[in-house]
Amino acid sequence: MKILAIETSCDETAISIIEAKGDFKNPQFKIIADTIISQINLHKQYGGVFPALAQREHTKNLLPVLMETLEKAKMLTPAKNTNKISKLKFPISNEKRKKVEKILERESAMTESLLNFAENHKIPKIDAVAVTQGPGLEPALWTGINFAKALALLWDKPFIPVNHMEGHLVVSLLKSKVVSSKYQVIKFPALGLLLSGGHTELVLIKNWMKYKTIGQTRDDAVGEAFDKVARMLSLEYPGGPKVSKLAEEFSKNIKRQTSNCKLPRPMLNSPDLDFSFSGLKTAVLYMIKKIPKLTPSIKKEIAFEFEEAVVEVLLKKTIKAIEKYKIKTLILGGGVTANDKIRKNFLNLEKEIEGLEVLIPEKQHSTDNAVMIGIAGYFRYLDGKILEPNKTGKIRADGNMRL
Repeated sequence: MKILAIETSCDETAISIIEAKGDFKNPQFKIIADTIISQINLHKQYGGVFPALAQREHTKNLLPVLMETLEKAKMLTPAKNTNKISKLKFPISNEKRKKVEKILERESAMTESLLNFAENHKIPKIDAVAVTQGPGLEPALWTGINFAKALALLWDKPFIPVNHMEGHLVVSLLKSKVVSSKYQVIKFPALGLLLSGGHTELVLIKNWMKYKTIGQTRDDAVGEAFDKVARMLSLEYPGGPKVSKLAEEFSKNIKRQTSNCKLPRPMLNSPDLDFSFSGLKTAVLYMIKKIPKLTPSIKKEIAFEFEEAVVEVLLKKTIKAIEKYKIKTLILGGGVTANDKIRKNFLNLEKEIEGLEVLIPEKQHSTDNAVMIGIAGYFRYLDGKILEPNKTGKIRADGNMRL
């Protein structure tokens, strides 16, 4: 089957079309088309994502991104006018038009353009529409959800709401960078480590669609901590990758591989599997206040020590979970998995723990994207979690949605 997937949980407007087949044990996927528009440059002035601006940009971008994705997939087909009386090529009934207008009340700016698009283009040969329901910024989520609801209704296609974090887990199983890929066959029980701007979680996966959170952050998520430390170091948004770059420069240019400045490792030896990064962030702040002049070399050293502390805590808690639950497969997901130090250290666990397989997404699929929503959507489809296009009314954006 072919799934059109939509992702608008934060500041990327993304739409993909994937082809999927097989069952949970042997699924196969082909990425037919994939388009992403980032809003990073627009949000730099705020030092982070401004929700109202993100919503506005999604409203402006969704239809152009849809058309570009359909064109890449060779599915953007203008309809020939066979109705000589009407100027419309695919007239939409008044009843359906009113339903679409109702769905898009929050995004009225796109209503007429979407209706016009639907009236003048053939329905693409897809089998379902999947969309991120949560977690994320609710104004941004609503825009994608309502756009997807309207498309499902206009095209008369099944509707699949998807958990964004589940998407980050399942995309880690693609074997390679090639656009056509078999799925990585994994052994259960598996452990998911989700690392993003809003999440730091350890998830026990007994089987697909069976998740249990066994550890989570009690305050700041790891990506959030990276961004806050970046602001302390006067680094431009998005700051997380820039902190990592400074840390890498320190380790390459300085002969020693340890820092003279020392930061705490919060909850490193706590009996549970939870995390805390707020105290680490505060320790960086106090350290900076004591430094008369924050030179480039000092910034690099602080970045290095901060990253060392984060990785040490993540590793110890993860290893503890692996041993406790006899984990056979470790799956990393989320934007922070693009961090080179995290990737290297966690891949090394395969050498250190006998029988363990570690899966990390390619960098292009680490950050928010619609390919992961399409793959998670297919898993939801296999599990029967789909809705008819006229029965999507109860689906709401859930900014705090959990697995």
